[in-house]
Amino acid sequence: MQRPLRVINSVAPIRIADNGGWTDTWFAGHGKIFNIGVYPYAEVQVEVFPHDGRQDRVTIQAENYGDRYAVVPDTGRWSKHPLLEAAIHYMKVPKDVTLQVTIYSEAPAGASTGTSAAVSVALIGALDRLSPGRMTPHEIAEAAHHVEMQMLGLQCGIQDQLCSAYGGINFIEIVEYPRAVVSPLRLTQAIEWELERRLVLIFLGRSHDSSELHRKVIKELEHEGPESRRLAVLRTTAEKSRDAVYGGDFAAFGQAMTENTEAQGLLHPELISADARRVIGIARAHGALGWKVNGAGGYGGSVTILSGDIAMAKRQMIREIEQDNHLFKNIPIYLSRYGIRTWESLSPHQQ
Repeated sequence: MQRPLRVINSVAPIRIADNGGWTDTWFAGHGKIFNIGVYPYAEVQVEVFPHDGRQDRVTIQAENYGDRYAVVPDTGRWSKHPLLEAAIHYMKVPKDVTLQVTIYSEAPAGASTGTSAAVSVALIGALDRLSPGRMTPHEIAEAAHHVEMQMLGLQCGIQDQLCSAYGGINFIEIVEYPRAVVSPLRLTQAIEWELERRLVLIFLGRSHDSSELHRKVIKELEHEGPESRRLAVLRTTAEKSRDAVYGGDFAAFGQAMTENTEAQGLLHPELISADARRVIGIARAHGALGWKVNGAGGYGGSVTILSGDIAMAKRQMIREIEQDNHLFKNIPIYLSRYGIRTWESLSPHQQ
């Protein structure tokens, strides 16, 4: 078997607790977002071989889906996995190489945790190592957003890409869509460790799919304009979250999460699904301080919970949630200390 010339690796975190979500969009115009980057991450590996004369110079292995297929870069046509193929097209693979691209994520697809953005950021970051220059994390996020919004015509904000690129805990100000300023929060170790201990991510067992519902909400918000009162409420929850977490006030952070979820429900009641409300009810009964329906909300997806002081109560809560519905699943998470990371595997003579 032919040995690769290079093996490029890349990882990027997913996103939870996105308070202020919906304000990072074109119809909001400007916004404020608080979010947290966590592992499990999206993982990309690119094996680089000399060009062997084939037209289909790139093989994609989407490991989570069991798909392996060849694509011809630079055609501008997408097939099985448009996000991956469009990102490869955008990055302009050098003509003197053949690539095998493997993509994997431990986070389930459709969990409303920005997994597609993390995959896109990790893939663009890996392919960037094929060029002589280096993109900054912000440039990688902008490129990933361009792929989704402009090339694929999808409705998406910009916070997910920025969270995956920067990692950590961030307060993001969208000064004029899509221009954004990212301010990472630097916490004491005690606050960081305690926050990590308290956070719980519950996957509701169904892939997030609320396209028609989201179109209805967008139509209303577009009509109301950037100064919509409903959007203004969401922006305030981001500021409250920033201040609470920075000061280690977990009760205030939990309240901000809950306020954001209630504000999502005011956009449309179906954005908070019956499954999400069931999980929230169990969390409340076990003394949780707050909860956030991740992403835009709607059918499927996931909920972030901020548990209370007692660790055993958190574990009991998780057990009861998983026993309540066989589809509900706790996803172990850890705070990401980094955003996009890329490196090359060492060859035998380098080790």
